[in-house]
Amino acid sequence: MAIIKGATMMPKDQYFGVAASFLSPTELYDACEKVRDQGFQKWDAHTPFPVHGLEKAMGLRPSVLPWISVSMAFIGGVSAFTLQWWTAAVDYPVVISGKPLFSWQAFIPVTFEITILLCAFGTVFGMFALNRLPQLYHSLFRWAPFQRVTDDGFFISIEATDPLFDVTKTVQYLKDIGATHVECIEK
Repeated sequence: MAIIKGATMMPKDQYFGVAASFLSPTELYDACEKVRDQGFQKWDAHTPFPVHGLEKAMGLRPSVLPWISVSMAFIGGVSAFTLQWWTAAVDYPVVISGKPLFSWQAFIPVTFEITILLCAFGTVFGMFALNRLPQLYHSLFRWAPFQRVTDDGFFISIEATDPLFDVTKTVQYLKDIGATHVECIEK
C-alpha cells in the first residue's frame, strides 16, 4: 500500500523524503542490498535491534571511531609523559634521595591514567559527533508507523536530497522491492 500524501504537489524542499516499512529483518536486509545496488547515497535503515551484517548490505565503510580513540590515547600518553618530564627534569629539578632527575618509572601510572582518560573522551565525544547526536528533531519522528522502530518495525528512509531521488519512481521502487507501507515524509 503506497501513500504519497500529495507529494506530487509539494516542492522537493518541502519534504524529508520517502520511508518504507518491511515485515522482517531478512526482508530489510535484502531491501538494503537492492537500495545500495540501485545507487542511492542518502538513505538509512532503522531497526529495533542490531541486524548482523546490515552495514555490509548498506555498503557502509568501516568507522573512523577507532582511529579517533587511538589518536586521543596517543595524545594523552605523550602529553602526560612530556609534562611530567618537563616539570621534574627541566622546569623545577629537585634531587630527591639521590634519584636521577628523569626517573621515567615514576611517570608510568599518571601516563597510563591520562592515556585511558583521553581515549575514553575521544571515543564518547567522537561517537556523538559521528552520529550527529544529540538530535532533538528528525522528520521521521512525526511519522506514526516509525514509533514501532523501538519494538518490531523495520524501515528504510531515502532522503529527498539524494541525487537519484524522484518521488514517484522512489515510491514505486520501494514497493517493488517488497515494502509493505511506503509514505512520503514532510519536513
